[in-house]
Amino acid sequence: MRVSHVETVRAFNRFYTRRIGALGNHWLASPYSLTEMRVLYELAHRGEATASALGDELGIDAGYLSRILRKFDTERLITRTPSAADARQSLVRLTPLGRKTFAPYEARAREEVTTMLAALGGDGRRKVVEAMHTIQRTLEDGVAAAPAAYVLRAPEPGDMGWIVQQHGRIYAREWGYDASFEALVARIAADFIDHRDPEKERGWIAEIDGENAGSVLLVRKSATVAKLRLLIVDPKARGLGIGRRLVDECVRFARQAGYRRITLWTHSQLLAARAIYRQAGFVCVARKPVRSFGKKLVDEIWELTC
Repeated sequence: MRVSHVETVRAFNRFYTRRIGALGNHWLASPYSLTEMRVLYELAHRGEATASALGDELGIDAGYLSRILRKFDTERLITRTPSAADARQSLVRLTPLGRKTFAPYEARAREEVTTMLAALGGDGRRKVVEAMHTIQRTLEDGVAAAPAAYVLRAPEPGDMGWIVQQHGRIYAREWGYDASFEALVARIAADFIDHRDPEKERGWIAEIDGENAGSVLLVRKSATVAKLRLLIVDPKARGLGIGRRLVDECVRFARQAGYRRITLWTHSQLLAARAIYRQAGFVCVARKPVRSFGKKLVDEIWELTC
């Protein structure tokens, strides 16, 4: 690798961290570090999460995260309640004071980015945003090509049971969903087994060293509309680009099968999944607050024109 390439990346990192003010001890002149603000942001947008889920999502050392959460406890920014799914885990959520404390800093961050982009003009904004998308996609593709390789294959007997089990376990542990969510997934899986049209519907299993690592289904909603369902990636396999690859396979097959549009249903706090959908070209077309699976959620419908 050329030394000039390495130095260019390092120079860009120094420039950008200075530009957004990430080098100081406190973020946005707040009493919090950048890492602490990342934790507050995640909780504000997730609603609630276990400490282990936060650590996995943000890549924070468990001991460091524990110290951050103790600080937030002392300042009455968070509350912890036992997880119904796992008594060993606690669900962490922001208190009303926590939300009130975080809100002005999030607004200030948006204002600063808006001001920075506004100064560039339309063409400049487009170039910067497209370049950022390119960097993110390229680095993610590089991670996906790492030695921990995976393969995609069609579902086999037993795989649908694995899909149901993974959804029930992961959504209960990370998001606090109750058993009614697992029941819904079981009905979707059973319907796919009983009524699948091989010409218009397909499923994929991602596999690493013979072990299931992810899944997705594409099913028929109408003659011209397909529905993406049951995207899941095992926590141990996150970061390999599996989710994006599974969604890309759905889009490719939908176009091949003659669908004009793909739709999907998700929830607003599923940030990683929503990022994958956005990168694939989906847009959110509808949002509605609901109470489902024992939680207050925001339903979202996303669509992609084929």
